[in-house]
Amino acid sequence: MLYDKDIREPLFDFLEETYGKVRIIEEKIIGRSRADVIMVREGEICGLEIKSDADSYARLSRQVPDYDKYFDKNYVAVGSSHAQGVSEHVPDHWGIITIDQTDEGADFYILREARPNVNLNMVLKLSLLWRPELAHIQEVNAMHKYAYLSKRKVIDKIIDYVEPDKLNIQIADELFERDYEAIAEKINAYRAANGLHRRRRRTRKKKRGNASI
Repeated sequence: MLYDKDIREPLFDFLEETYGKVRIIEEKIIGRSRADVIMVREGEICGLEIKSDADSYARLSRQVPDYDKYFDKNYVAVGSSHAQGVSEHVPDHWGIITIDQTDEGADFYILREARPNVNLNMVLKLSLLWRPELAHIQEVNAMHKYAYLSKRKVIDKIIDYVEPDKLNIQIADELFERDYEAIAEKINAYRAANGLHRRRRRTRKKKRGNASI
């Protein structure tokens, strides 16, 4: 029986071998669900839900619409015990990757390629980016900084200003370049440069939640 821990690393190797340049991001909250894997490709972001032989489909009915709101394409990667019935639990535009246990570990096969997801919500896709990454998109598009707007309002401005095909490329580029070791420093610098520390203190006095970056 294949468990999640047996699948992940071999799956990541398979994705790199199959799709070339990719960036793998694990365990991201999306709506009411948690995406097991985000695969960043040139100009698009793909969500992957892993269902090992030990898992059931119990949560998939909730997970599917959440994945469809955030990602350009979606896949489910399933252990061999689910291979026959998985197509009944995901929409036709979802890709299916099957996993067979071998003496060496696991073999992967693309049973069905994913098609573009027409249910994508660009606001939610952009919300995957951190505030400094959004600021960089504004910069490369020669946009006004809108430093004192909320993250959501900045996202709306970007969507209004940048054409979708160009924006998809830029979102993927930001995720390819994301540096987790440096991000805390970047976020603190962004807050300081835009007065967000001061704004957060004022909101605490008013007994509101912290300002989002």
